[in-house]
Amino acid sequence: MKVYTYSEARQQLATVLEQAGREGGVRIRRKDGQVFLLQPERRKTSPLDVPVLGLKLTRKEIVEFVHAGRKPVGRANKGLQPSASRAKRSAGSKGISRSRRLKP
Repeated sequence: MKVYTYSEARQQLATVLEQAGREGGVRIRRKDGQVFLLQPERRKTSPLDVPVLGLKLTRKEIVEFVHAGRKPVGRANKGLQPSASRAKRSAGSKGISRSRRLKP
């Protein structure tokens, strides 16, 4: 963490503030030896808060959009879902290959 004298901090205030924001803080030392820590204030809101769009959609419209987004499009999504025979094979094998299964 960078340490500035009081005079340097006063003369270069914008630079000191930018560095405190980047590095999480800077120290400022006075002539009498006292040291002060300058840190940016923490945000009180979540970074996930987003502004309201004001689209005034009904519940039904939102559900329709979600359903439309989940519909498969052509053959592109077909490879993402296992076929019925593959699903049966993987469920029946329980992680053991056919050649390694013990016969009763």
